[in-house]
Amino acid sequence: MKKLKNKTVIITGGTKGIGAAIAKEFYAAGYHVVVGSRKDNGLAKRLGQRAKFCPMDVREEEGHQALVKMAIQWTKQLDVYINCAGFSSWRPVKEIDELFWDEMIDTNLKGTFWGCKIASTKLKKGGSIINISSLAGRRGSANNSVYCASKFGVTGLTQALAKELGPSGIRVNAICPVYVQTKGLLDALDNNQSPTQGKNTQKYLKDFAAQQAALKRLPLGREVAQTCLFFASDEASAITGQSLNVDCGVLPQ
Repeated sequence: MKKLKNKTVIITGGTKGIGAAIAKEFYAAGYHVVVGSRKDNGLAKRLGQRAKFCPMDVREEEGHQALVKMAIQWTKQLDVYINCAGFSSWRPVKEIDELFWDEMIDTNLKGTFWGCKIASTKLKKGGSIINISSLAGRRGSANNSVYCASKFGVTGLTQALAKELGPSGIRVNAICPVYVQTKGLLDALDNNQSPTQGKNTQKYLKDFAAQQAALKRLPLGREVAQTCLFFASDEASAITGQSLNVDCGVLPQ
């Protein structure tokens, strides 16, 4: 994809995992990149002069306002807003309490909503919102009810806001990856309530790819990031309200 000039992207959860992969790809494509997270791990500084870090908590509307304020003061514009911050955790329904529910929904769903809301106030015609959802937002799985609920919610949010913001020329899409091997995912799978039952996570992922993925492998963070670049580009100017699986053919649709 051609390099761009004078474009600005905001990425929540942009310091690690899939978010860091997205930040790197957008920076390489020529964007000014604002990454938001609770802790600064130095990624923005390592990327270079076209990247900045902003401390924020996605669960709070004010955190998203701080991200947008930084971007506008820095580059005078906002072109793309990517809601990537989130986490996964497995727990059987009988063991779910209000704290677990609130933490998951507040981060994965409410955090995404605040990002969409605040971005919509500054994005102009041609702007793009991209929500990082999950294959768990397309199908349910055992011991995963709250995570699935949060990601199904992101799908509905994406569709509704595509309709609402479309007349302003703002596109809203989501990406639904299957397992991407990040530290966050590996930590979540290393639990006796997850599909691995706390045993040999790498073998589980290898077997999952061999048995369920058409391509016999799992996607990379870089491949999710490249899909984001496409959704943000003029080449995707007719695409909105979609949730695209990046799953190597685990769930053909």
